[in-house]
Amino acid sequence: MVQVCLNGARTAADSPAVPLSPAALARSAAEAVAAGATDLHVHPKTPCGRDTLAPDAVAATLEAIRGCVDVPVGVTTGAWAEDGPSTRVDRVRRWTVLPDHASVNWHEPGAEELAAALLDRGVDVEAGIWSGTDGAARFAASPLAPGVLRVLAEVTDPDPATAVRSAHALLEDLAAVPHGRPVLLHGEEASTWPVLALAVRLGIPTRIGLEDTLVLPDGRRAASNAELVAEAVRRYGCARRVVVGRPGS
Repeated sequence: MVQVCLNGARTAADSPAVPLSPAALARSAAEAVAAGATDLHVHPKTPCGRDTLAPDAVAATLEAIRGCVDVPVGVTTGAWAEDGPSTRVDRVRRWTVLPDHASVNWHEPGAEELAAALLDRGVDVEAGIWSGTDGAARFAASPLAPGVLRVLAEVTDPDPATAVRSAHALLEDLAAVPHGRPVLLHGEEASTWPVLALAVRLGIPTRIGLEDTLVLPDGRRAASNAELVAEAVRRYGCARRVVVGRPGS
């Protein structure tokens, strides 16, 4: 599984390639799926480009994307998208079009209540567990942990020299969580490609997209989400060919 993270909290100031409007997100989603993405993660935006959980923005984004692709679509519920935990829960309860799943960062205030509201509405939850936070410990103690769709193991270490070590530490923390759930491992910014390479070696799901990085492994600016996805898929394909080609396999 390669999930594509289409835009994140980025704006047009980060790169003209970042899709913001529902129409641009739909085009980018279609290109990314054609390149091999099997799941989508998106940040709905206000007209001025700020992340939001407002029902009208979520509905417009989901309807546009679903008009172009037939894969699961998830949205963010990051604390920065709304003013306070209670507002996030209220927004979710007033959604008129539901995503297939939504990410909940377990270290953020109100995570349990937000995840419960999503599950009550029939929306699957991706538990965002960030390195360098108490998210793993909070998640381990949560009665909701057995019911989440998967864990997003998010390596926030910005140093590519230490990011893989941080990823291993995060995976070890998650391995100790009772009722373990499937894990999707990814990095961000300079750690994106080293952590993706680790996910490929371990044979576990990952994600890639303009939310996590604006550049290809060789440092060139990515022209699109599809270009990033194609490179990630190519790396998984190379890894599979190496395994299949081993003597005695």
